[in-house]
Amino acid sequence: MGPDAANLPVSIPGRLLWIGKRLLLWLLLFGLLDAGGTWLLLQVPRPLTGPYILLQTTGTLIAATVAGILLLKWLDQRRARDLGFDLSTRAGSYSAVGVGVGVAVLLMVCALMLVVGWLGFRADDGSPGGWLVTVVRDFVLLGIAAAAEEAVFRGYAFQTLARGAGPVVAIVVGSSIFAWGHAQNPNVGNFALLNIFLAGILLSVSFLLTQSLWFATAVHVGWNWSMASLLDLPVSGLEIMDTPLYDAELHGPEWFTGGAFGPEGGLAGTIAFGAALGIVWWYARRYARVEPT
Repeated sequence: MGPDAANLPVSIPGRLLWIGKRLLLWLLLFGLLDAGGTWLLLQVPRPLTGPYILLQTTGTLIAATVAGILLLKWLDQRRARDLGFDLSTRAGSYSAVGVGVGVAVLLMVCALMLVVGWLGFRADDGSPGGWLVTVVRDFVLLGIAAAAEEAVFRGYAFQTLARGAGPVVAIVVGSSIFAWGHAQNPNVGNFALLNIFLAGILLSVSFLLTQSLWFATAVHVGWNWSMASLLDLPVSGLEIMDTPLYDAELHGPEWFTGGAFGPEGGLAGTIAFGAALGIVWWYARRYARVEPT
């Protein structure tokens, strides 16, 4: 147990002040760093939209991570690695398993839709070499985006809330904010927002059981990559990738397939998130070794 946990205030007002001070400082520091990075990007020409977005996302990842590490060391007297992006040997195994979980559950529900005729594919331009380059490139891009989201939504602020108010409060509040952050996406509906809330629960539990943002990021990118790149489906209502050789077509009822929002907008997403949560719980309880912090 770290020094900050040992000295947590006992009274409710004291706890609220302890939490509030840290959340406010993280928001201010993260906001300043992120805005500073955006300002620097605006000072250089933008020859291509893609590289600019990649740099902006990388800046958000750096800002959220640096802000968390500074507050961990300054306020909480804890190690930088306690944020969850440590470079220990477990990072590799957690990343591999997490990606596997994300890919497996998405492919499972899409295979079901394929069998019953609710998902199909039509031929598109491209070559096998182009397909390989695309899916590898997409994995890198989506990996950076997933890491940025995890650093923001499951990083220092979420961890502070979990330590001060308990994991249940942190999961509910964090998952609600995560869903709210997707509320303006195209083709979003109540079912979709419920599933995004479930995704927040899955990713929160992935972190809490392993204390590894690598693991949560890997589950996140495994899901997004298999959906957007391998299967060429919408992700949270966004057509963010274009995979060569084929295009996906959804034919089944929207309440199951999610329609234009993608699998996250229907029962397919609910089933996949539930299965992933069960796998993560089993794996983490059996194999994860969480060091005291």
